[in-house]
Amino acid sequence: MLRSSWLITLASAAALACASEPRAAATPDTAGASAAAADVAAPNTLSAAEVQEGWRLLFDGTTTAGWRGYKQDTMPAGWEAVDGALTRVSRARDIITTDPFEDFELTLEWKTVEGGNSGVFFRAIEGEGAIYHYAPEIQILDDDGHPDGRSELTSAGSNYGLHPAPRGVVRPVGQWNTIRLLVEGPRVRHWLNGQLIADYEIGGEDWQRRVAESKFAAWPDYGMAPRGHIGLQEHGSWVAFRNLKLRELP
Repeated sequence: MLRSSWLITLASAAALACASEPRAAATPDTAGASAAAADVAAPNTLSAAEVQEGWRLLFDGTTTAGWRGYKQDTMPAGWEAVDGALTRVSRARDIITTDPFEDFELTLEWKTVEGGNSGVFFRAIEGEGAIYHYAPEIQILDDDGHPDGRSELTSAGSNYGLHPAPRGVVRPVGQWNTIRLLVEGPRVRHWLNGQLIADYEIGGEDWQRRVAESKFAAWPDYGMAPRGHIGLQEHGSWVAFRNLKLRELP
């Protein structure tokens, strides 16, 4: 049923593409201006303009409200709000937002330690397998200190295992990096530190080829959910996130 529903979603998105193109083209410019204005605001707060535009905070800066463990009802130990950041401080498990989302724009900041590894999942669903069996992942990584950094397909900012990230975009360990993710139907775009890293269509011919040539070929529902949770990966490393902001798109 999941794959059939996504095919219907793809067909609907294609039919509406021409009519919606002006909005899609305008979205990055207006949203980018809002994000730039927010950069000078206090962390984990919304400006009046962001509130008016429909943005919401996914992290309030002081608690883990709005999050829970993947396939759990509560927040697992190992994730805490520390110094204004949602932080993986000790052994834990993947976490997800309590609310699912369909089409949206997400912005956040992240930093990790030497050799650090984590990720940001989107449209995650809770099936029998692990979160990465279903949800695409934007890689969070210390490129210089982790083996995954040797390949652009698994470097910081990549659509993990499928779409590569160029060199020289991620900042040194200990500095905050910014991610912007725009998900509209099957089309997905993500930016690292203001640079467009990937622009792809889930379910398209190129997508199908890349998935077939990757480890994700083993999981037929990978990336096919039209709606799901935002997830943060537990991968054995200290990692911190702040300024997690999302606005749903009509």
